[in-house]
Amino acid sequence: MLKVNTISFSYDDDKPVLSNINFSLKKGEHLCVMGESGCGKSTLLKVIYGLLDVNNGDLFWNETQILGPEHHLVPGMDFFKYVAQDFDLMPFISVTENIKKFLSRFYPEEAQKRTVELLEVIEMTEFANEKVKNLSGGQQQRVAIARALAKEPELLLLDEPFSQIDNFKKNSLRRKLFGYLKEKNIACIVATHDGNDALSFADNMIVIQNNRIIANDAPKNLYTNPTIKYVATLFDDVNEIVIDGKTILLFPHQLKVVENSNLKAIVKKSYYKGSYWLIEAELDGNKVFFNHASNLKKEEKVKLLFIKR
Repeated sequence: MLKVNTISFSYDDDKPVLSNINFSLKKGEHLCVMGESGCGKSTLLKVIYGLLDVNNGDLFWNETQILGPEHHLVPGMDFFKYVAQDFDLMPFISVTENIKKFLSRFYPEEAQKRTVELLEVIEMTEFANEKVKNLSGGQQQRVAIARALAKEPELLLLDEPFSQIDNFKKNSLRRKLFGYLKEKNIACIVATHDGNDALSFADNMIVIQNNRIIANDAPKNLYTNPTIKYVATLFDDVNEIVIDGKTILLFPHQLKVVENSNLKAIVKKSYYKGSYWLIEAELDGNKVFFNHASNLKKEEKVKLLFIKR
């Protein structure tokens, strides 16, 4: 188990990057860390891996304390693997050779089998013999993930792991990667901007704002019962609407056009989303968004009803 005990960190004493961060992670559990750019997600992963020394607090993996470069000549924990946004691959050798570099040369058949398995996970089998320098950024990102998995770490740390991968590949890769990690019981912490990473694949989710954790719960709970607008906006557009004197947070799919309602809005813009239209409207002087099956004309007046999840 990973235990992060009230840690704080700053690159500059006057500007804290992480303040009193406290959480735990069980073996095989998947955690998603979300928040806007600059909130400290990447720094948190570096601290956990042992690349940075904390100012206060401590970290443990089971009974082993995680210490930074002040205590280790070569920083980083051997039983963790960290995939940063710069992939640090060897460009002039093949994809296969990049992966095999971390596998034992004394067992070539086992190393080959393992490499083939990982190439399937990252959907790069057809590029096995391609030199890394000839790959796109998204392909290199996938190779970096496979290389990190070569020795089956106890904890995998991923910093925006799908940021450079095309959408048509991203969904399939996510399913294969996170399914593989669960099958092998490998714990994982993912720093991401994409709410789909949390909703579909994470067991737990923490949200960082102003250097602190403001939410720590199962993604489903944070999505279905939003109480903080900042957290809700990580998943979708969010409306703040006053109903019966109480301000509530609603996603676009929770508002529908009806014949009779006290919520009267005026359509301003429409955005085609394929299976539906996202409608931007004005309600009591405020901007709101709702989903609709068809396009609506600008300045058209509609009545809205709040529907439960």
